[in-house]
Amino acid sequence: MVRPDELTPVAEDYLKVVWGALEWSDEPVTTKLLAERLGVGAPTVSETVRRLSDQGLLEHARYGAIGLTELGRRHAVRMVRRHRLLETFLVSQLGYSWDEVHDEAEVLEHAVSERLVDRLDVALGHPARDPHGDPIPTPDGRVERLDAVLLAHVPAGGAGVVARISDADPQVLRRLAALGVDLDGELEVLEQVEASGTTRVRLGRGETLVLGLAETSSVWLVPRAAAPGDR
Repeated sequence: MVRPDELTPVAEDYLKVVWGALEWSDEPVTTKLLAERLGVGAPTVSETVRRLSDQGLLEHARYGAIGLTELGRRHAVRMVRRHRLLETFLVSQLGYSWDEVHDEAEVLEHAVSERLVDRLDVALGHPARDPHGDPIPTPDGRVERLDAVLLAHVPAGGAGVVARISDADPQVLRRLAALGVDLDGELEVLEQVEASGTTRVRLGRGETLVLGLAETSSVWLVPRAAAPGDR
């Protein structure tokens, strides 16, 4: 069995990216997807996936989807916990904005100890979500995923509370922040315009906005009764 201290930063990144790709999507994880997210070539991905499969961390049928073994999942969730607690600390304690923290946490997550991660958790009051709304795994690996719907898939007349905003694109985060689309804010879909790929929405404060596909593909809603802030 591969111990945490035997994993390289590259292995940790692969496991975390596979887990993250499956967290909010049912799309299969492919070598192409990993190459895009990790910024490396397909041959490099194929070789690394083969090595991690040999170590019992990944499952990969030839030319098929890539998944995590139970051992791989445990290591992946451990890294996700580190990353999201670090992001929360950087925003709440050091004044980073939510579009700045991802890259910083990517570096720090490989260097901190489990003891420091647990101390951060205590100091932050055991937060349930990170600055982007993603759930923070518990020390024993439990992850409470919200029953949320992608804004692009919400029909006209649908309404809810913003539960998650993807941190994949910092520019989208900055645009949404400038427009006043925030976590736990009320949002109602007024119109989905298929021809232009835009969505007209009304915020809880009454403002009406037109959002493009990049924005509506980055925002998740939950019904008001199930909103994170109501727990």
